[in-house]
Amino acid sequence: MQTQQGKGHKSPRLQRLPLNALHPFPGHPFRVRDDEALQELAASIREYGVMVPAIVRPNPGGGYELVAGHRRHRASELAGKDTMPVIVRDLDDDQATIIMVDSNLQRESLLPSERAFAYKMKLEAMKHQGERADLTCAQPGHKSDGKKSRDILAEQVGQSRNQIQRYIRLTELIPELLDMVDERKIAFNPAYELSFLKKEEQTQLLDAMDSEQATPSLSQAQRLKKYSQEGHLTLDMMRVIMGEEKKSDLDKITFTSDTLRKYFPRSYTPARMQETIIKLLEAWQRKRQRDQER
Repeated sequence: MQTQQGKGHKSPRLQRLPLNALHPFPGHPFRVRDDEALQELAASIREYGVMVPAIVRPNPGGGYELVAGHRRHRASELAGKDTMPVIVRDLDDDQATIIMVDSNLQRESLLPSERAFAYKMKLEAMKHQGERADLTCAQPGHKSDGKKSRDILAEQVGQSRNQIQRYIRLTELIPELLDMVDERKIAFNPAYELSFLKKEEQTQLLDAMDSEQATPSLSQAQRLKKYSQEGHLTLDMMRVIMGEEKKSDLDKITFTSDTLRKYFPRSYTPARMQETIIKLLEAWQRKRQRDQER
């Protein structure tokens, strides 16, 4: 990625450029999924065109780098378009990163991994800008009012400073574990604790999770982190810890509402359904005892 753009200070300019001349932003953390929402966007572009131009910057290697508009670019491809409207701006890496992140953070359904890398990238860019402002004393808005970059970011995204740090910690997870967080197989809080494990320990944990067919609860993740920090975490210990929840689950029987609902009138509440089931089981048990006594 280039590090010194924008020296010419040219005015932004609206152009229509070929789709194949527009390249993804390096390290872009947001996934462009061919889901129903993107298909709807493609249908809109097919009929009306791209209503809001993308933002790009010139790429010294040729073509242009997409800063904002990756989904519009993909939807235009699906719509069978060859070109799309863009605003060409001369931006340095930090300016481009901040615009790229801000244009995507407004989306409703962001994956934890997307939010984690977005916060990390924007925070690093803001720190760079703050450092330059400290040197030049000419750029307002970064550290000039005594606020740190993390505090400014927290205000901008409506998250606490601590929660932002917790999200950024997720970037320390190996890809396989981070995918499980996105897939909701591992909850956010256990994932945060697991991010403190060494990379080789995280890889071993995948083995332990597979062999025990279990994912860590918060308490298990906290114990794994504790043993790791003490230097005592081994694969065998991981398997023991991961096997605990599996053993406790042997004492649990779970029925979904859909499974039970077909046996009861609609007017029955869950509490009444449970009461009826207990009474039926008690009657069944008494019958078994009578049969055994005969």
